[in-house]
Amino acid sequence: MSVASPSRLGVLALSIAAALSFGTVQAQDATTQQAKPQAGKTTELQTVNVTAEKRVENMQKVPISLTVLTPEKLDAFGQSGDTVLQLAARAPSVYAETSYGRVYPRFYIRGLGNSDFDLNSSQPVSMVYDDIVQENPILKGFPLFDLDQVEVLRGPQGSLFGRNSPAGVIKFDSRKPSQETSGYARVSYGSLGTANVEAALGGALSSHWSGRVSALAQHRDGWIDNAYTGKKDALGGYNDRAVRLQALYEDGDFSALINGHARWLNGSAMVNRANAIELGGDSLVPGFARDRVTQDGRNKQHLFSWGSNLHLNWKLGDYSFTSITGLERATTYSLGDVDGGIAVPNNPSQVSAVTPFPAETADALPRDRQLTQEFRLASNTQDRLNWQVGTYYFDEDIKITNYDYATLNNHALDGYANQTQRTKAWAVFGSTNYQLADDFELRAGARYSHDSRNFRVDRLLSPIGAGPLQLAANPHDSRWSGDLTGTWTLNPNVNVYARIANGFRAPSVQGRVLFSNSISQAKPETITSYELGIKTTGMDNRVRFNADVYTYNMHNQQLTAVGGDINVTRLLNARKTQGYGTEFDLEAYLTPNFVLTAGGSYNHTELKDKNLAVAVCGAQCTVLNPLNAAGNALVDGNPLPNAPEWIGTLTARYGIPYGESGEFFIYTDWNYRSEVNFFLYESAEFRSKPLLEGGMRVGYNWDFGKREVALYGRNLTNKRAITGAIDFNNRTAFVNDPRVIGVEFRADL
Repeated sequence: MSVASPSRLGVLALSIAAALSFGTVQAQDATTQQAKPQAGKTTELQTVNVTAEKRVENMQKVPISLTVLTPEKLDAFGQSGDTVLQLAARAPSVYAETSYGRVYPRFYIRGLGNSDFDLNSSQPVSMVYDDIVQENPILKGFPLFDLDQVEVLRGPQGSLFGRNSPAGVIKFDSRKPSQETSGYARVSYGSLGTANVEAALGGALSSHWSGRVSALAQHRDGWIDNAYTGKKDALGGYNDRAVRLQALYEDGDFSALINGHARWLNGSAMVNRANAIELGGDSLVPGFARDRVTQDGRNKQHLFSWGSNLHLNWKLGDYSFTSITGLERATTYSLGDVDGGIAVPNNPSQVSAVTPFPAETADALPRDRQLTQEFRLASNTQDRLNWQVGTYYFDEDIKITNYDYATLNNHALDGYANQTQRTKAWAVFGSTNYQLADDFELRAGARYSHDSRNFRVDRLLSPIGAGPLQLAANPHDSRWSGDLTGTWTLNPNVNVYARIANGFRAPSVQGRVLFSNSISQAKPETITSYELGIKTTGMDNRVRFNADVYTYNMHNQQLTAVGGDINVTRLLNARKTQGYGTEFDLEAYLTPNFVLTAGGSYNHTELKDKNLAVAVCGAQCTVLNPLNAAGNALVDGNPLPNAPEWIGTLTARYGIPYGESGEFFIYTDWNYRSEVNFFLYESAEFRSKPLLEGGMRVGYNWDFGKREVALYGRNLTNKRAITGAIDFNNRTAFVNDPRVIGVEFRADL
């Protein structure tokens, strides 16, 4: 690790001091004041248990920077049909975006992510659903419903989660079956024809068996007119369905949990807007209308995915043995008008939508099969020493083409190619916690991973006149990763920890050869992270405050140079990337009826590679970086793309009791992220201004919260924002959704 600059060290030191001071004051309040009972109202924060280290622990005892998102927050964020992208800026240091619509989220933690849009791309943020890693980006978009919670783990998680988690892990846990009967139904309808229906039912099937079924249906009408075809409400609609079936067998010291799930989606792909960004600035052009486009291309998207997993657990005296088997499969087809405009206008009013040439891209994933197996042997909770060891196996087989298997149509406007990829990986790992003293615990973990990939691409037709081409690549790699953490218990309400961790992302291959005659590869990226954190509770357990500061060095970071005037997407490695920042989470009962949560982060990222150069925009734009002799931008010193420096999130709920079992309430949530740059090079146009978005629910619940009716609003201010761009033949943009207002009813068993 290089020596940090004095100013950088100063920022980190001040942040640590502030966090320690805050936590100590809270702890003093908690230890010197007596709890004041509230008549008929619980005002203490509930203990939050997590499985961040693959065993159940109190969140405040786990020495990792993490945020837990509760079902109440997730329900509010997703009321207008938002996908998993609703998590963007909902937790410190977390951002997300997509150029694919509802099926391909790209997540970033502490500025680290991957803007690649190929269907075999890897990401440094691992998404784990019910203990099964979702490797392919298509699998990562599974809808959020009937969840216990979402855990966001920031920083490298190489010991227990392994490859492709150098930025962190987002962990989703479904509500599990139990012998107790429970369930709910939730129905909402809002503007743009936005409808959501969600339900779950679970309970005992016999003395040993219990089950749970959960289902979700989301719909939106088309709401974007196409002025070129004259068709009203041509784009923007979707039908999204998902189901989850679970069965749990319990008999003494043995349990088995079977999970089956599936998703069906039909709707619009991303809607691109030609010439939507003003020259010389990052604003939408005058007269821009979010509900109108002028396109001569086609747009559609469909997906079917399904999977199953089996969790087996045995308690063997002082030990526990766990087996987790997972199978995931998916097929998808996405076709979009990439240039977002027209080649020849129908009338003079359409001239502003004219692009230099038409561009239309189709991607199909006719085969995606992922098989995983994990075995773990762990000690049951002991006073001083706890440990676990395990093995892991991963096998993925995918095929990518332009062929639409649903309609049996070959799409070749921008060429035709087939890609196949087979990835196999295995690992052995272990971790241990040891209580060296009453006030000091040491945690350590290590993992050895091996990854191999066989990739082949066959180009059959190219739009630039190039002939057929066959290429192959076989990257492989083996790595150690690990972590070491010390935790000091200052008093029962304050823990301070210091953590060193590293991780890696396996080699990657990029095979978009329609506009080139070679494939690109990226070497493994590695990261070493240093983190100091504090976890506190105070004020009679009415306040919970956690904070941390971190710094990292990444070597050979895998980056994607997207588009540019040569319209070739290629992988490359940056010699070094540096990052540092600070994060906090706050939860508080301000009064018995007023609950507030807040979180925020500052993330600084910087590329350190004087020779790193990328192609720049093909359309007219204002490049802000120096150019080399070949006309490519030198990006040394640039921040990473899609990496906002500042993120802030706030929720507040105020309730007014009414009657013996009822309550009027108002709930609001707001999230902020600062400016983001879309590409590796910087320009005046291809970036997004700071964005503040909010939502609100106002309603009434009764029968002790089992029934609820509410009015809701998402994007309350109807803020317009550029969320991404395409730079190769015009200033193409895509934007956020407009305001949605609706009504919702929910009933619990």
